[in-house]
Amino acid sequence: MSKKIAPVLASLTAAALFLTTACSSSDDSPDSGSTAGNEKVALTYWSWAPNMDKVVEGWNSTHPNIQVTVNKQDGGDPAVTKLLTAIKAGSGAPDVMQAEYQKIPTLVSADALADISKEAGSLKDKFPAAAWNSVTLGGDTVYGVPQDSGPLMFFYRSDVFEKNGLQAPKTWDDYAAAAEKIHKANAKQYLGTFSASDAGLFAGLAQQAGASWWGVNGDSWTVNINDAATQKVAAYWGGLVEKGTIDNKPMYTPEWNAALNDGSQVGWVSAVWAPGVLEGSAKDTKGKWKAAPMPQWDTAAPATGNWGGSATSVTSQSKHPKEAAEFITWMNSDPAALKLLAGTANVYPAANDATSALTTPPAFFSDQSDFYSIAAEAGKQTKPFTYGPNVNVAYSAFNDAFGKAAESKKAAAFTESLATIQKATVDDMKNSGFTVAG
Repeated sequence: MSKKIAPVLASLTAAALFLTTACSSSDDSPDSGSTAGNEKVALTYWSWAPNMDKVVEGWNSTHPNIQVTVNKQDGGDPAVTKLLTAIKAGSGAPDVMQAEYQKIPTLVSADALADISKEAGSLKDKFPAAAWNSVTLGGDTVYGVPQDSGPLMFFYRSDVFEKNGLQAPKTWDDYAAAAEKIHKANAKQYLGTFSASDAGLFAGLAQQAGASWWGVNGDSWTVNINDAATQKVAAYWGGLVEKGTIDNKPMYTPEWNAALNDGSQVGWVSAVWAPGVLEGSAKDTKGKWKAAPMPQWDTAAPATGNWGGSATSVTSQSKHPKEAAEFITWMNSDPAALKLLAGTANVYPAANDATSALTTPPAFFSDQSDFYSIAAEAGKQTKPFTYGPNVNVAYSAFNDAFGKAAESKKAAAFTESLATIQKATVDDMKNSGFTVAG
């Protein structure tokens, strides 16, 4: 796959979902792992998800001729670097690789992933459209099977909302009004913060608004980080920061964790995996939070974005791509495997049938029985979003430019930053040998 035509859509490993599961086989799962001539095949699988070896035991126990060994890896850039090093060396690569959605273009550009279009069969119908698009390139070319996803949702302190006579915001105008009312009633409380160090969340917010930062035009890439949809999102959050109705501190710091727990931060635009974070950071507030759909730009056309998620892909150096594809099909679509992914590996399965494996809400939201119904609907409403081969460069530029904008607390600084990110991304792609239109 040349650098000219390697597009893909993106989407954090999902956090704890707290279920009890058992391993069993399914009628619609692949037949026992027999290969031609009853040959026995050994596969290796690089993954960073917890307890994935226990998930794989479910496969190994029913597929004696295709045995999978899990090698625990670091996620993110270290995992990509290690795989690319092995691919370049011509040895040492696994048969199967867990890959974050936004990393797939980089891996495809380096010829690190195998095309499994023939083996994927009718899998497309088992996943939300946005999740499936995240593993497809060039129309029907498939480079993995979606494993977990992170549809955006809104989390809020229901007690604070009730005290202020508020309901969960239906629109972003509602959110802005609620943020102002809450902060006016208690100067120490904020409905949220704009974190300039979390480009993945901002990308998801832009995705909800209709943005798609990368694309392909013939044999060329396109880059549209400075488009109208992203401008709208940047202006909105920049305006809230300038007005002072939300905070402008980064997330995932001791200060932010304390604010969640002491009631200074009373809302969070996050993803389906948020309960695990809240349980760790805001344990004293358990029972006071509710989950709701994302506020909308247009209630007549509800949409959301994604923050995090990964696929499982067959590498280009696998000597057994057919068997590897059979394994990842089972792991991400078989009902028994979905239960293991949710309850043992603690991820939110991307498959449409995920709700069948999620019969109990997360422990931190134990009194909200519709939690996963909201999550499932969000997954269906996630808009397509294409990522490119240098997402790391775009994210780094975001952290720098938006960090300065957050410090300035000027709305204009947020929107002006997008041109800087656009230029940095395009320049890097051209310098790396990609053809970029426009």
